[in-house]
Amino acid sequence: MQQFFEAIKMAFVALKTNKLRSALTLVGIIAGVASIVAVMTGISVIQNGIEQELSVLGTTTFQVQKWLNGPSTRAERIKAMKRPPTTVEHADAIREKVDVVDMVGAELWGYNRVVQYRDKKTEPRMVMCGGTPEYPFNNTHLIALGRNITNQEVETGRNVVVIGHNIADELFPWSDPVNRTIKIDGRKFTVVGVFEPKTSVMGGQYDNYMLVPITIYERIYGKYRGDGSLNSVNITVNAKSPDLLQEAIEKTRLVMRQERGLKPNEEDNFTIFTNQSQIDQFNRTTAGVKVGAFVIGIIALVVAGIGIMNIMLVSVTERTKEIGLRKALGATRKNILTQFLMEAIMLCNIGGLFGVLVGYGLGNVMQFFTNFEAHIPLEWAIGGLAFCTAVGITFGLWPAIFASRLDPIESLRFE
Repeated sequence: MQQFFEAIKMAFVALKTNKLRSALTLVGIIAGVASIVAVMTGISVIQNGIEQELSVLGTTTFQVQKWLNGPSTRAERIKAMKRPPTTVEHADAIREKVDVVDMVGAELWGYNRVVQYRDKKTEPRMVMCGGTPEYPFNNTHLIALGRNITNQEVETGRNVVVIGHNIADELFPWSDPVNRTIKIDGRKFTVVGVFEPKTSVMGGQYDNYMLVPITIYERIYGKYRGDGSLNSVNITVNAKSPDLLQEAIEKTRLVMRQERGLKPNEEDNFTIFTNQSQIDQFNRTTAGVKVGAFVIGIIALVVAGIGIMNIMLVSVTERTKEIGLRKALGATRKNILTQFLMEAIMLCNIGGLFGVLVGYGLGNVMQFFTNFEAHIPLEWAIGGLAFCTAVGITFGLWPAIFASRLDPIESLRFE
């Protein structure tokens, strides 16, 4: 053990003595490790943000809708456009026939709404959801002040609204908005509640959302799209417990197929997705980027390793007399081999450490320009340093063996 630590000490002294050569050798290692860690850190930062974004549904909630979810081809999108719409009646059927769910909501969405209170008016960028009382729970968009809309208000189509945090701050900076009358696109609504603040890493405007009864939404904006087709609602379904989520999905799928009259050999003409299915889709999309970054980093490290081997061979030649003197004083081949091998390993790991730091810095730089939170994937730091050790051993072994085999008498004569 003492010999091992002595080898480390001597290796450190040798690296310190040749600062310029060591620094130039480190560049390749730093570049290789930094490229891997930077890309993986950047993807991890984005992935954490995306997972938060995609986790808008509750952990036991899934959604049924007409449209596809995630990346798709043009042909798939055209095919999805021809699907029949999902309707409030479908939501009612799921609520009645699926015994493992307890909350089934229906939602219609409209954008670029203008909200006004007296002489104050918002920009035309507010988002309106015509929904049911299940919306706050199923979408993890809870109410901070006042109350939610009720089933009775949905049935009667009352002009009531729950407004987002930003809307409340903009129109009611110094007063309580509950029970005040506002205008949405010129129509009067009574404010019954205010949503909790909810930020979005992707620039989504959750705090600019409004919830009104789906019946009043249909009455004002109509049940039909501009092309004459029926508006398709998003149906959110909450399983009674996490253990029942998959059962709830399967039973909901059967109900939807029955409601649409699909034959056993016909594929689903609707989409069911959960938070996890969206996250899995994102991971599949970024898998190629991760592999590409890893391959590029490995190539950079191998090239750097070849450089280290050449430099270590030069170092052996320069220090031939030193090697001969050490052998003459009793150093064994193992001592010489260990010293030069430790130099290569230390050189690689010093470069790897700087590479990890540079990679983390580059990977997290986007947090200064977005709402993404900084993230440090420790597994890639550990993996990067472990690979640096492997590079040091692989490319430092031959120079170390070469040094250990030098004849002491010939080495002492070397000029």
